[in-house]
Amino acid sequence: MKKSLQFSVHSLQFRRRETALLSQAGVAAVKTRWLRSFGAAKSAAPQDDSVHVGEAGVEVGFDPAPSEAEGAAPSTDRSVCARKGARMPKSGMRRLHVVVMLLMVASSLSWVVSAQNLDKTVMNVDEEVTAFAYAPDGRIVFSVRRTYKAKKYDLQRDDIFILETNGKRKRIFAGEKFTHGDKPFTYQVESFNWSPNGHLIAVALFTTTVDPDEGRGEDARALLLLDDNGHELHPLVGPDPLVMNAECPMWLRDNSTLVYLTEDVQPRELFSMRYLYVSGGPETKVFEGRTFIAATRIPGSNSAIAVERNRNMDGPARLLKLDLLAQEDKELATLDAYAGGLSVSPSGTKVAYFLDREVMEVRNLESPIQAIRLRVGLGVVQWSAEETRIYLKRTVEKKSADLVSLRLPEFIAYQRTQTIPVQEPTPEVLLHGLAIREYGLSLDGRYLAVVLPGKRNLQVFGFN
Repeated sequence: MKKSLQFSVHSLQFRRRETALLSQAGVAAVKTRWLRSFGAAKSAAPQDDSVHVGEAGVEVGFDPAPSEAEGAAPSTDRSVCARKGARMPKSGMRRLHVVVMLLMVASSLSWVVSAQNLDKTVMNVDEEVTAFAYAPDGRIVFSVRRTYKAKKYDLQRDDIFILETNGKRKRIFAGEKFTHGDKPFTYQVESFNWSPNGHLIAVALFTTTVDPDEGRGEDARALLLLDDNGHELHPLVGPDPLVMNAECPMWLRDNSTLVYLTEDVQPRELFSMRYLYVSGGPETKVFEGRTFIAATRIPGSNSAIAVERNRNMDGPARLLKLDLLAQEDKELATLDAYAGGLSVSPSGTKVAYFLDREVMEVRNLESPIQAIRLRVGLGVVQWSAEETRIYLKRTVEKKSADLVSLRLPEFIAYQRTQTIPVQEPTPEVLLHGLAIREYGLSLDGRYLAVVLPGKRNLQVFGFN
């Protein structure tokens, strides 16, 4: 495994060196070697040896030389670029064309250097990682696949670890010791969600409980609440720490209350909302009688952005801002369609989502009539810290694809009766097109963590 990790890092470093050669410094070095190859003597060197690009094309700025027709002795200097007006042999023309092409390629690829800016890996986890998430302080919680034998069943119960910022890691939760009821039980971690203070973790699980008598399994999604030392929290009455049929947890600012989604219209078409109290107590309904396709919390607030649709699914989807405490809402827009990927920017001023499998819409939450549409393909969206870029893994969750960065154009205001044009931005490929399974950005924007396909190791890269 070490060899494969070293290969990926060395490959990235090699390609960065290739790109650097085409940067401004690289082109200057190539031009110098080209001049030397023609044996330009210092005495014959021009005062201005720059290459100028103008309307007429490329002009090499060398002083003219007297021609043989003007009575000068035949020149023995084969540095044909040492004088302007001298006839250039075919080999020289070919070399000049090479330099021009390098200049053109360097200018077209300059964005690669600035966009990638990824150094070598700073941390590696040589385990089969099933999910991970950055904490507010830069730590990473991650789960590792573990399988066990239980009579005639093979069970999966993931272990959970914390990766410190200094690279040290500790296991905080052992799946083998975890029980749920008296029937064979297996689970896989799907995602993590940190509380605002970075001390509590809502763990989203995909569970299967097997009935030995009937010989079939029953699947369900559940939430497990832990502190960052791995201690189980019991928000419901009874010994079982799991909150069944629960997903998409959204922490409130008090770090002791969260709102989650529970399936209302099967199969996972529409959801209702419920409160959950860490200190214990019965669950209570939020926005009772209403159903939602998706919801995500606005960072640093007790509000969320949600996509609502009525239970009969015969009306349009509506984009709403929800006050989760006061249970008040504000309509932001009526959507033409909705295909997933709801994501709010770190400042809570922008939201992105997909209208279909091709088009992403980004809307300004401070002025919802301002929006842009980009043809980028359905994928997993995250925001850069400065919110000028969107990162996109170009496939759905739990599948592998390349990771790209997209610079957001300026917002434009459109009335409801107007059609928003679809732009086609040029994606900037990160990690030289390396396929990844999952990715995450630290909150300060300094680090990118990815899970690679195959053995699913976790690698952390630093932005320069």
